[in-house]
Amino acid sequence: MIGNLAGGEILLLVLAALIILGPTRLPGYAAKLGHGVRYLRDLAEGAKGQLRDELGPGFDDIDWQQLDPRQYDPRRIVREALTEPRGATSSSARAGGGADAGEQGEKPVSARMRPALGGGHDPSRPTPFDTDAT
Repeated sequence: MIGNLAGGEILLLVLAALIILGPTRLPGYAAKLGHGVRYLRDLAEGAKGQLRDELGPGFDDIDWQQLDPRQYDPRRIVREALTEPRGATSSSARAGGGADAGEQGEKPVSARMRPALGGGHDPSRPTPFDTDAT
């Protein structure tokens, strides 16, 4: 299985290429595809070599698994954010307890913006409006 293509889908693509290109032109295009893949592989190896030269001995100490973007699945990130306790990732919880942000030396939140930040909405008051954001 290559990416999201299963064996049957690859076979269907090869069959479509055989019908569209014909048996006389197919070997030429297959050779061009092989040269293209080889060129891209050489290009990636050259970039890796250049990076190794620029970083020096620190290149071998890099944990490439940690830098792999495939580990950042948005579904997993959202699921973890929704299952965490309600203040576990806030700066006030990390700074030591559930104290207000004003007590921690951070910029206090204005009273008119508290409902927008999760304090609930009071239907008798107008909706907070920020003129700078429009």
